[in-house]
Amino acid sequence: REDLRRTLGLALGETLKALREQLVPDTPYSPDAVNAGRRALGNAALDLIAAGDRETGALLAVHQYEEADNMTQRLAALSVAAHLEGDARREALFEDFRERYAQEALVLDKWFAIQAMMPEPDVLDRLRRLMQDEAFSMKNPNRVRSLIGAFAMSNPSQFHRADGQGYDFVADQVIALDRTNPQVAARILTAFHTWRMMEPARRRKAEAALLRIRERDGLSPDVSDIIQRALG
Repeated sequence: REDLRRTLGLALGETLKALREQLVPDTPYSPDAVNAGRRALGNAALDLIAAGDRETGALLAVHQYEEADNMTQRLAALSVAAHLEGDARREALFEDFRERYAQEALVLDKWFAIQAMMPEPDVLDRLRRLMQDEAFSMKNPNRVRSLIGAFAMSNPSQFHRADGQGYDFVADQVIALDRTNPQVAARILTAFHTWRMMEPARRRKAEAALLRIRERDGLSPDVSDIIQRALG
């Protein structure tokens, strides 16, 4: 998928840039369908531009973020920047967004989720740091879903990483959550439903993580049911 995005971005780069220029809003923000569609198409073009040309994509994303007069456009720029691994400008945008929307719970959920879905080898370190953020709490179901759930459900390359650390991380969080919110724990655990489709090495690591959860004493009925279905 990443190769396809990169190929499209390279092949259609100039067309995408021209399209995006046509769609840059020249009027104040409006939530109506026409303007929402224009923003969505422009942001899709930006995403592919960045996939084909990291530097141009980074410059455009930063410019969009800084010039935006609404959260939607800033969030879209942040989502594009999130895929620019190793770019210092990306971290500056994340810090600014965190400060700017610190009092907006639903917006902050999106900030957590975008980072959880980064398809990068060090994303687990980022997740552990974010779990120490004062805005994160294992007792907040929305926050848990936006960080741990987003990783398990929407970051396939890192959840299914070859070393099994993605499985182990999610298993640890399911075990911890089962004590306080078994419904959320069970929902996150369903991310393992494709484990039998993996190649043998990954399959063994996923099964080991599931067996480790099953061996815990006092599992809730919710989590036990998902475990039995997964291993049955």
